[in-house]
Amino acid sequence: MIYLKTQEEVELLRENNLLVSATLAEVAKHIKPGITTLQLDAIAEQFIRSHGAVPGFLGYGGFPNTLCVSVNEQVVHGIPSDYALREGDIVSVDCGTIMKGFYGDSAYTFAVGRIAPEVQKLLDVTKEALYKGVAQAKAGNRVGDISAAVQEHAETNGCSVVRELVGHGLGRNMHEDPEVPNYGARGRGPLLKEGMVICIEPMINLGTKYVVFERDGWTVRTRDRKPSAHFEFAVAIGKQGADVLTDFGIIENALKA
Repeated sequence: MIYLKTQEEVELLRENNLLVSATLAEVAKHIKPGITTLQLDAIAEQFIRSHGAVPGFLGYGGFPNTLCVSVNEQVVHGIPSDYALREGDIVSVDCGTIMKGFYGDSAYTFAVGRIAPEVQKLLDVTKEALYKGVAQAKAGNRVGDISAAVQEHAETNGCSVVRELVGHGLGRNMHEDPEVPNYGARGRGPLLKEGMVICIEPMINLGTKYVVFERDGWTVRTRDRKPSAHFEFAVAIGKQGADVLTDFGIIENALKA
C-alpha cells in the first residue's frame, strides 16, 4: 500500500528531515581521529531529544542505538561501539527521528582526515548517483527510472551497487511502500505520483557488489572488505520534480567550519 501525503504531512516530514540534517551536521563537527562511534551516537541522541524529537532508530526492530554508524567496509546498520575513528577511515552515519507522528531518515558518508584518492572517488560517485536518482523522482516516472539512473552512474564509474538493501517510502512508518532499489530498468516498477515521499539511498561499493550479514544481526559489510559509501535523501514527489526534504547544505557547511 502506497500512501500519498497531503501538503501538511509533507511539511511535517520536511521538519523531521531537516532535524536529521541538523543532527548529522552536529555529528560532523566531532568526526575526527580518536572519537568513538559510541560518542557520536551520544551526541546525536542528546541533540535530537533537545529539539523535541525522539531517535527514530533507537529500539526500531530491536536496534540498540540512535545512529547506524558504518565504518569503511561496513555498508549499513553498523552498531556504535568503542571503535575509535582513525585517519583515512570513512564513516557512514544514518540517522532517524520521530516528531509529530512522522519520521525523518537520512545518511551521509564522512571522510576522517585525509583519505585515499580512490576512496574519495567512491564518495563522490555515490553522492552524484544520489542526485542522478533524485532527478528522476517526478510524477509520471517510475521507480525503475530512479534505480537505473543510480546504477548507470555507479557502474559507469567502476563501482558496484548493493542489491540486498534498498530505499523505501517514508511517513508515519520508517519503512513504507514502495521499495526503491539502486539498480533496475527504466520504465519499470511502481508509478511515481504527486504526494509520494520516498528515501533514495545509494549504497555503492568500491569493489564487488557482494555483501555479508554479520553475526550481530545488523551490520552489513562488503564481502571483499573494500570500502562502501551511503548517502540518503528523503524526497517528496511533485509534478515538476523532486522536492528534497533533506538538506546536505547544513552538513557541508558544518564540515567547512
